[in-house]
Amino acid sequence: MKFLDDILAFKLSVFYMLQVLHSGSNNKNALKALIAAEYTGVKVELAKNFEMGVSNKTPEFVKMNPIGKVPVLETPDGPVFESNAIARYVTKLKPDNPLFGSSLIEYAQIEQWNDFSATEIDANIGQWLYPRLGYRVFIPPAEEAAVAALKRALGALNIHLASNTYLVGHSITLADIIMACNLSHGFRYIMTKSFTKEFPHVERYFWTVVNQPNFCKILGEVKQAESIPAPPSKKPAPAKEPAKPKAKEEPKKEVKKEEPKFEEEEEAPKPKAKNPLDLLPPSKMILDEWKRLYSNTKTNFREVAIKGFWDMYDPEGYSLWFCDYKYQDENTVSFVTLNKVGGFLQRMDLARKYAFGKMLVIGSEAPYKVKGLWLFRGKEIPKFVMDECYDMELYEWKEVDINDEAQKERVNQMIEDYEPFEGEALLDAKCFK
Repeated sequence: MKFLDDILAFKLSVFYMLQVLHSGSNNKNALKALIAAEYTGVKVELAKNFEMGVSNKTPEFVKMNPIGKVPVLETPDGPVFESNAIARYVTKLKPDNPLFGSSLIEYAQIEQWNDFSATEIDANIGQWLYPRLGYRVFIPPAEEAAVAALKRALGALNIHLASNTYLVGHSITLADIIMACNLSHGFRYIMTKSFTKEFPHVERYFWTVVNQPNFCKILGEVKQAESIPAPPSKKPAPAKEPAKPKAKEEPKKEVKKEEPKFEEEEEAPKPKAKNPLDLLPPSKMILDEWKRLYSNTKTNFREVAIKGFWDMYDPEGYSLWFCDYKYQDENTVSFVTLNKVGGFLQRMDLARKYAFGKMLVIGSEAPYKVKGLWLFRGKEIPKFVMDECYDMELYEWKEVDINDEAQKERVNQMIEDYEPFEGEALLDAKCFK
């Protein structure tokens, strides 16, 4: 028995032993291992004071990786380089880690997507991005080929994600970690909204994954690129001017040199601009009062909550909107459909102060219908919501005509989760408040 205890103690000591990752903190290849470590419970720390171009040229580093590339993981048993290998090593430190799936076929599919992510996604993003940043020679035909190959890959990924929340199985795996890190490079620096809108399921997947707590902890806030970087310009060298006769030298004035500013340097925090909705004229409808009434009404819902809603409603200060998911035929798997709606509500958190919503998943069998009702501050759907929550484009939006009794009754039924709704059973009803 003591022998088994000693083995267990040894395994635990290895599991909790610190691993050191040699890389800069913003290297997307290093982020794979750091996110895997969060899910696995392994201690992985970035090497202190790592400086690219200096630290990776030292004899100690070159001994770990002869070609001096990052990242490199320093383990008690020796170094490991290549980012996917490092992420696999970190994941393997936990026996039966769910990040590797729950069966042999799931493990194979995870590795399949890891290869796809490296060769079809990451490689083509790099071929498009790095020449524009000046790290490689910019050749327009080569860029055109890379963008076409990337679109083909994203199209294939989009088809897979139309009926899957994650790449493999029903939860995050190593495949999602590697894919999201590779996609994050594109989303941050070159894949603008006008580019990614062709692939709505990839968008939904990416924002769902990077907003998971373990991803947020490592990636921080991910913002999508607003423009594509311009390629480096080739300016002709200025012609030499003929030599001028030397004028009498005057004593040189000391010019104070400005310190170079680096992009990594943080700017002083700027005062936060007011949301335009806060500048609207006061409304007789107090949104928090309606939310409290909705939450606290347990009986006689029609007589209390619904009546209270219409008593409070202010058409001058608020507007009501129906929304219908544009791709209902794709809602063939119940849990995937529910996850779509849950992800949408999660991303709508930015509007919590200004909105109330009901989202219904309708039907007892596939394809399921997703329909919603939203109350927004102001007479239009807020622009910042349309701009920042990509899910909005996945729905058809129609303003409610409160003078139409049929539409008004539909509002009532959606608020109270009336069933059957439009002749069909409710699979689920979610509230945003």
